[in-house]
Amino acid sequence: MKNSLLILSFLLLLPALAFGQTQSLTLEEAIETALENNYQLKQADMNLNLADTRIWSARADFLPNLNASLSGDRNTGVQFIEEDATFEDRTSYRMSGNLSTNVTVFNGFSNIANLRQSQIDREAEERDLERLRETIIFDTASRYLQVVLDKELLKISESSLEASESQLSQVEAQVEVGSRPTVDLYNQESTVANDELSVIQNENALEVSIARLIRIMQDPAITDIEVSMPDTDELSLIPLELNIEEMIDAALESRNDFIAQEKQIESNEQSRRIARAELLPTLSMNASIGSSFSDQTVDPTTGDQTPFTDQFFDQRITRGVGFSLSIPIFNRWNTRTSIQQAEVQLRNSELELDNIRFQISEEVRQAYNDYVAISKELESTEKALIAAERAFETEQQRYEIGSTTLIELNQANANYVQAQSNRVQAVYNFIFQEQLLDYYIGQLGSSISFH
Repeated sequence: MKNSLLILSFLLLLPALAFGQTQSLTLEEAIETALENNYQLKQADMNLNLADTRIWSARADFLPNLNASLSGDRNTGVQFIEEDATFEDRTSYRMSGNLSTNVTVFNGFSNIANLRQSQIDREAEERDLERLRETIIFDTASRYLQVVLDKELLKISESSLEASESQLSQVEAQVEVGSRPTVDLYNQESTVANDELSVIQNENALEVSIARLIRIMQDPAITDIEVSMPDTDELSLIPLELNIEEMIDAALESRNDFIAQEKQIESNEQSRRIARAELLPTLSMNASIGSSFSDQTVDPTTGDQTPFTDQFFDQRITRGVGFSLSIPIFNRWNTRTSIQQAEVQLRNSELELDNIRFQISEEVRQAYNDYVAISKELESTEKALIAAERAFETEQQRYEIGSTTLIELNQANANYVQAQSNRVQAVYNFIFQEQLLDYYIGQLGSSISFH
């Protein structure tokens, strides 16, 4: 019995244990998960489906409508009798049916403009969806890269702490035998404490960046992750030859948000055409067929009640064909107001396009300048790292023979750790900046890979 309870408890805890396990996640998997779960993408997909429905509805406006009606009534009281031309107290039954259709022949081309507008709006929705997809890919990649960077910085701080603790052990031994002053022990203990603080801060930064990455993926099953990236020595760090003007031109041709705004201008132009169409006459054609039945109808020769089938399907059938022409003369300036509103919306969308154009130019120029600056940082941080490493090794050798102080050694070590951090950040910022250029130009693609 006891064994059975243990087994049952283990089975109940197994899902929770599995749920809490750290999940290894590649960049491609993180992007795929974010694209699959993002609620904004789901909303955009539904808006795209709604745009398809609007196109279908606009096309249907060219078709005739069809309406059917059927009515019946029972009347009791004094009624006029046509056959005898008298009034009698009677109960009568009547029924009538009608089938009608109407088609718009001309409405100032409003239906054509409405169809074009719905098609343009659908294209704009699609462009917005693609830009949103690019943004999610880019944000996911940047958060993933931040996790990798924080992980590398944590490794550097942990390595520095390990070296400081090892140095502390040596200083303690040297102080005990009297070969080093006590102040060196205090200085080294302070260095270890500072390195411990650095590790704590980097651990917290890593946890925050992991939480931000999990947040954008929106998968409740993921509670902790383990990222993987190529070693910095394996990454391609060759700067690209870029032309800023060509980049701006490419962005204006490729950016989905810019193209979507152009579509918005086209849509507002159709709205203006629809508003102006209210100034023109509207012509429509109609046709109908109907019939009726009354139990008071009798055959004039026999005096018998005329059967339902004879009345409804033969004798009392009516047919009609006609047209309707509506000419607007005065509608309390409503049409004029609609036209002015459409023109204002059109002008506002044109101004918004200019704003987006300047924004794209600014973003591309900033990304270009940052890329050039980071490219220069790559060379300088590499030189600084080599120099700091040599300086630290030299100070360490001098300290071992007693020709330098512990403070100078710790300072050299701090410079070396800072140089390592600067190098790692420069490398990953360079890789990130390349993707940033693609994002602002509008050529990010469906996935991102760091190599």
